[in-house]
Amino acid sequence: MSAEIAVVAATHNRCVRLAALLDALRAQTIGAERFEVVIVDDASSDGTRELLADAAQRGDLALTVLRHDTSRGPAVARNAGWRTARAPLVAFTDDDCRPSPGWLEAGIRALAATANGGGEAIVQGLTEPDPAEAHRLGPFTRSLNVPGLDHWYATANMFYWRATLERLGGFDETTFSRPGGEDTDLAWRAIGDGVPTAFSEEARVWHAVHELGALQRLRFATRWDETMAVFGRYPELRRLTLIRGLFWKESHYHLARTLAGLLLPGRLRLIGAYFAYRYALLLWRRAHWHGDGKGGGPLLVPYYLAENVIELATAVRGAARYRTPVL
Repeated sequence: MSAEIAVVAATHNRCVRLAALLDALRAQTIGAERFEVVIVDDASSDGTRELLADAAQRGDLALTVLRHDTSRGPAVARNAGWRTARAPLVAFTDDDCRPSPGWLEAGIRALAATANGGGEAIVQGLTEPDPAEAHRLGPFTRSLNVPGLDHWYATANMFYWRATLERLGGFDETTFSRPGGEDTDLAWRAIGDGVPTAFSEEARVWHAVHELGALQRLRFATRWDETMAVFGRYPELRRLTLIRGLFWKESHYHLARTLAGLLLPGRLRLIGAYFAYRYALLLWRRAHWHGDGKGGGPLLVPYYLAENVIELATAVRGAARYRTPVL
């Protein structure tokens, strides 16, 4: 019996997280004969190679392992994964995710319903911070929460027809050399090609809560310049997601108008002072919310200011690179 769906995931130095993903796939409600698994090891240097060798030897998953000797990024890795798979449907997830037991069953059902018995479809599944790690959530952590169709289509939880991937050529390996935008770009190319989209609450994935630390979180804010390319390519994405048609985040809008207001001459600087007050209030509320029981509180205000400045500078760099107005 041929597999009807392939699970594809890229991994890099997340041996423990990857083990949890494999265990979650072993617990799927559909029979193991109905799905295949392709894991692409993007040059991991931890225990990933040994883990995958053991998993292949166990034989309880139809597992194919690909390995890159040098890290080439998630776009390249995922393309290698789905092209190696044989199933007509492809489910993407990440190496820091735990799919719920009914994930694949719900995804297959949603793909069929969205395609209305024929053609192709894209389905985005519900993604939440892992409940086993939710207590870690705080100012210096990172996770993913997708409660509904969000227009970003993160590959933590996405279902495609293989025919769609083949026709579009998969992920854009040239523009996106690291995580951030390659998944959004693929989905919007499919949408532009007439492929319908849907959201499935039943196709649930739990995303890890990563404890980054203060410095690593600031470094993380520098990674989004390539993401700005999608705003130049897809005007509808701009309309649906950008604040006032220009700003990537609400905080960027408040920071930009504060800076502009403070540059006004004479008494007009009072306008800048008012904008600065409104922006400080926004930062204060965010710091208070994160600081409640997590530490930090008011001390987080200058930290969030620094993070916003770095993010805004990153957006400007990407906007200049891809010649698209976004801040």
